[in-house]
Amino acid sequence: MPLYEHVFLARQDLAQAQVDALAETATNIIQSNGGQVVKTETWGLRSLAYRIQKNRKAHYVALDFEAPAPVVAELERQTQINEDVIRYMTVKVDAHEEGPSAMMRRGDRDRERGDRGDRGDRGGRGRDDDRGPRRPREDFDA
Repeated sequence: MPLYEHVFLARQDLAQAQVDALAETATNIIQSNGGQVVKTETWGLRSLAYRIQKNRKAHYVALDFEAPAPVVAELERQTQINEDVIRYMTVKVDAHEEGPSAMMRRGDRDRERGDRGDRGDRGGRGRDDDRGPRRPREDFDA
């Protein structure tokens, strides 16, 4: 069976339980039509690059699944009807990514970096720190 990745964006004012219910609905559509969901990832509430239907943020959810082609048509039809979903995209892939997706690894990497201890309290950015006080300009008569 062909492999697919389906990502949808849900409205920002939904609770996490409602977003999980949307993901469960998509999973049920796939499974009831003869497909199999391999992995479900919730990427969380993230800012959008531009406003979509007056939303500045959205809940991102990704599904990796394998299913016959008619399942994709039914999934997209049901997703399009749902007014809580503001955008969706389904892509056919050659192979599913092993382990967490790049979006999930990004969050892990940010947590590992911690509080940016190598920069301290961001000191050393002002002019008086290491160069001394500023001298008056010579070409300006005050």
